[in-house]
Amino acid sequence: MLRHLRHPVSREVIDSALVLFFPGPASFTGEDVAEFHIHGSRAVMAALLSALTGLPGLRLAEAGEFTRRAFEAGKLDLAAVEGLADLIDSETEWQRRQALRQMEGALGHAAALWRDQLVGAMSLLEAEIDFSDEGDVSGALVEDAIAAVTEVLASLCDALGSFRMGERVREGFVVVLAGPPNAGKSSLLNALARRDVAIVSPQPGTTRDMIEVRLDLAGFPVTLIDTAGLRDSVDPIEAEGVRRATALAEKADLVLRLRAVDSPPNRTTLDPQDLMVATKCDLPGQTGVGELAVSVQSGVGLDALLRNISERLGALSNPEPALLTRERQRVAVTDAVEALQRVTASGHGQVELLAEDIRIAVRALERLVGRIDVEDVLDRLFAGFCIGK
Repeated sequence: MLRHLRHPVSREVIDSALVLFFPGPASFTGEDVAEFHIHGSRAVMAALLSALTGLPGLRLAEAGEFTRRAFEAGKLDLAAVEGLADLIDSETEWQRRQALRQMEGALGHAAALWRDQLVGAMSLLEAEIDFSDEGDVSGALVEDAIAAVTEVLASLCDALGSFRMGERVREGFVVVLAGPPNAGKSSLLNALARRDVAIVSPQPGTTRDMIEVRLDLAGFPVTLIDTAGLRDSVDPIEAEGVRRATALAEKADLVLRLRAVDSPPNRTTLDPQDLMVATKCDLPGQTGVGELAVSVQSGVGLDALLRNISERLGALSNPEPALLTRERQRVAVTDAVEALQRVTASGHGQVELLAEDIRIAVRALERLVGRIDVEDVLDRLFAGFCIGK
């Protein structure tokens, strides 16, 4: 409805607004909710907030309070709340897809299925414990329970296998520019970022610390890092920069090994997965076998380099978004896996111990979706939300 909003005391018109009412429990929070869609000037917002907060029982919402109420009303589980937070922060297409899948309950639905299967297995073991002396109880109850546990364990291990990719999509792939001094690393960083973020100088050793740039490459979130030139140095500051560059390259998802075409071949021990780049190809020199020639000055090879990076990151990715994206989720699933591995390893061990390990796994899955032990996690999570969420 389009209505005039008036001050409750002076009756002065504050704004002309669209007023929407969402009756509970079908609303986002599960409660009755009213929304005012106003013209968004600071003056209008200030006048409306002043009028509303002067009414009895009304106050400003805390950060993330609407989402917290939705969680407490059972409209969202913890994994879906985390997905919403990631969706708000998403910068690339892959991040959006992954966050939306989480927010729509992919992990919550999977966890509910795993939990139901484990509860069923636990009930079989409880029947074995309680009624094993009676003749009408099947002797295959333990075998059936272990079969169900084995099936869930395989699914949990598959989910764990997707964690690294889920974390990478959420936080960004790390691509490192490495090579000797004056290989054109800083110039290439500026060219790929399309802005000056690194100092470029003919003086060798200009870059001593790491410089990071966030990019969206074909939907992949990428942190591109310029590093100190790799060489032996007596300067302790430069030597520390070289040490950090070497350590970072070892952990990166992709390393671009740069050298200028007019310089000797790269003597660094190479990883077959590294992307070899010959820079300054507008100068006289030789491009080596397997090297991609680029020139920041002319722009030659830059589009091909970006395509190559995207293809390599795509090869590291799964076609479907990962189920697990946060360390908290990984820890919960790992706890469940370890408990279920004890069940499958013990075979026909003491039935009471088998049931207890399954119970431990069930509790881990309940932590995963926020049924238990959730307050500290929620406090940290909602602190990053805006007031309107």
